[in-house]
Amino acid sequence: MRRLVVCTVALLSLVSCLASAAWAQRASRLGSYEASLIGKTNENTIGLAAGLPEGAPLRFATELARIVDDGANMRVLPIVTRGVSENIQDLLYLRGVDAAIVYGDILDQLKKDSKVANIERRLNYITHLFPSELHVFVRPEIKSLEDLAGKAVNFNTVGTAAAYSGPIIFERLGIKVTPQFLPHPVAMSEMSRGDKFSAVVFVSSKPLDPFVRRKWPEGFKFLPVPLTEKLEEYYVPAQLEAADYPELIPEGQSIQTVAVPAVLAVFGWPRTSDRYRRLTRFIDYLFERLPRLQKEAGYHPKWRELNLAANVPGWQRFRAMQTKLVAVAASKSDFRADGGAALAKEIAQLAPGDTAEQARLLREFLTTQRRQ
Repeated sequence: MRRLVVCTVALLSLVSCLASAAWAQRASRLGSYEASLIGKTNENTIGLAAGLPEGAPLRFATELARIVDDGANMRVLPIVTRGVSENIQDLLYLRGVDAAIVYGDILDQLKKDSKVANIERRLNYITHLFPSELHVFVRPEIKSLEDLAGKAVNFNTVGTAAAYSGPIIFERLGIKVTPQFLPHPVAMSEMSRGDKFSAVVFVSSKPLDPFVRRKWPEGFKFLPVPLTEKLEEYYVPAQLEAADYPELIPEGQSIQTVAVPAVLAVFGWPRTSDRYRRLTRFIDYLFERLPRLQKEAGYHPKWRELNLAANVPGWQRFRAMQTKLVAVAASKSDFRADGGAALAKEIAQLAPGDTAEQARLLREFLTTQRRQ
């Protein structure tokens, strides 16, 4: 398996080199001005697989591209794709894609695919982006998740987050429903008139318009979803608040649920590769300009909640991102005064439970310090 991974990386590097050679050959037929433009245009450009035009991921990708744009020094190209659930294939196999917005539980399915080898090492993440809360909305006669066993539950159309993550979550909860994949407006209309559908499941950032702008009959409600041990591997705790849905949740109360973290994923490129260099440059811009996303008007409010040092369950952080986080943590601590205690604590949080990775990060930092 290790040899296969090495060969795969070598093959991808070869493809990248051949593409560069093709560009060089094309540039040789142009004048010096246009040839220089080809180099500048491609040198620091990142292709970001985002999602469908109507989805939240494309908005996040567009805002991210706008904030880090620095002419020839840094440029991000958001790409409209077939959906977040398929972005991982674009990241692995589509030319020109350096990063992708995916959902954290994508690894659960890839690990089960015997045709895809060693996926945990090949895929890394830079940061989580926003949580997509699970909304399980049910008819009055449904009192608990267990009541949905054998019932028709709509997960929206294939390719959406609900259609991908929803069945995984119910499978991990051990509840066998009858999954349906109709457009949610159709299912919700049927649901309000009769018992053809017992529930609809949304996976998206709250608040959602269908539950805010529409008046629902008495008894329709959200069900709580516990964060069980099996869900902890890829999901995080979340709540639906009365402030989110004042017509459905009484004031002062909340509904426990889980959220699917959206992940800015990248391929685990070797440190000597050009793609690694580009992503390292992008990370520097991200740290520098994130405050603008969080403070300036007009950007999605979820940016204010983003913590670049937060861990994504089940994923391995991209090495350049780990290095950057250690450097940032070191700049905020008095390394000489406390003997590195504060930094060691920060490193432990960046790689929880992984003592080998913690030691590697500390060694790398000390080596850099000695060189400086």
